[in-house]
Amino acid sequence: MTADNSVNPAAWLAEQIRTGNPDLLRSMVQTMAEALMSAEADTLCGAPYGERSDERTNSRNGYRTRDWDTRAGTIELAIPKLRTGSYFPDWLLERRRRAEQALVSVVATSYLLGVSTRRVDKLVEQLGIKHISKSQVSALAKTLDEQVEAFRTRALDSGPYTFVWLDALTQKVREGGRIVNVHVLVATAVNADGRREILGLEVTSAEDGAGWLAFLRGLVARGLSGVQLVISDCHGGLVSAIGATVPGATWQRCRSHYLRNLLTCVNKSAQPFVATLVRTIFDQIDGASVRAQHAWVVQTLEAKHPAAAEHLDGAREDLIAFAAFPREIWPQIWSNNPQERLNKEIRRRTDVVGIFPDRSAIIRLIGAVLAEQTDEWMEARRYMGLDVLAKARVRVLDGDTPARHSLPQTLTA
Repeated sequence: MTADNSVNPAAWLAEQIRTGNPDLLRSMVQTMAEALMSAEADTLCGAPYGERSDERTNSRNGYRTRDWDTRAGTIELAIPKLRTGSYFPDWLLERRRRAEQALVSVVATSYLLGVSTRRVDKLVEQLGIKHISKSQVSALAKTLDEQVEAFRTRALDSGPYTFVWLDALTQKVREGGRIVNVHVLVATAVNADGRREILGLEVTSAEDGAGWLAFLRGLVARGLSGVQLVISDCHGGLVSAIGATVPGATWQRCRSHYLRNLLTCVNKSAQPFVATLVRTIFDQIDGASVRAQHAWVVQTLEAKHPAAAEHLDGAREDLIAFAAFPREIWPQIWSNNPQERLNKEIRRRTDVVGIFPDRSAIIRLIGAVLAEQTDEWMEARRYMGLDVLAKARVRVLDGDTPARHSLPQTLTA
């Protein structure tokens, strides 16, 4: 049922009784909940729905659906959306429900298997899982695994995905009686609607070309298309994997990670000067100025810091690939900082666990966190405007930009 502010509650109830609606209780609960949400949204807007008023500070922007589990059954609620900011009925629904359930499940599994850390031992009682049974953990894990698997394997049909960010996190897991490091590969993108979307995740033993190649092939098979720029750190084999799976895409090397690598080429006393000099490359007003400034910085460094000059010159195309796109979005695409903020949210949950009992537990917890994060992004304001996205695609296709770096089309040994 879609919320309708024009419905008279008394007339609606009389009609339901007259027609003998078998789901009357669920319909009544749904109608009451949506009426309360509508009233709350009107308060946030400063005026009732559809009414002109000088006191209005916001307006409606349609609805989004959300399942609500009640004793009368599962009800699909229509939650009002606002044009500015977001609205969520915290008094009615729980945010991040899947993520919190996943955390409980993983911590409980660790606790029951006797592989938990001291920190987990202190947290189990706070999480209310002191007396949880293995069968309860198993049932909870099964439900969560189904939800996460549906999220990980869903069709990527919201493209074209013009910009894609790739990153990897290291997690500890117990395998074969040992504690080993594994790598969680995560892909994030901006979809055709200008909203951020987490495309997928995978757990691999090593962060090498083979792992990235398999991960990216899986994304392409699910529908990843229209990629113009991939932003990431200089992971081993990643650049070749991008060239082999996403032909035509440019690679943008994260400027933050690159600068840290570059500064190892000079002594500590010279690092502030070199860092300041390199940052001027990103302060320009257009692509031509970026290239000119990069050449000037290389020339300036050659006299006293030849190693740094050579390093910077060799990274030119990878470092300034962002300049081929509209100036308005440069800060969003010249580094992996948006992904780093997502990583902090992931680590906030995984640090509670410490050592995972198995890889499926890693996928369950991180997958649930990422699914919830994607839901929030879908409700929030656009990450990029539709006009800017259209301009980015047109400019690149028309070639009205500086030359773009050509990625290798095959995976190197």
